[in-house]
Amino acid sequence: MSNAAATGKNGGTQRYYEVTAADLPVHCPMDSSSLWNLHPRVYLPIEESGEARCPYCGARYVLKGGKAGH
Repeated sequence: MSNAAATGKNGGTQRYYEVTAADLPVHCPMDSSSLWNLHPRVYLPIEESGEARCPYCGARYVLKGGKAGH
């Protein structure tokens, strides 16, 4: 998993994660996050569209390389 952060228009930090089939099922916060207890874990339906956004913190997840076996 790759992680990048950028400063948003309102000055807050926006989080962007590139995930692979090995990371499925994707949930936020990720286990590797230093803020793993930031909010309740929520599983994100990323397989069909290739991207998802966390309803709690707004982190954006993008699936790279497609699903395993496809």
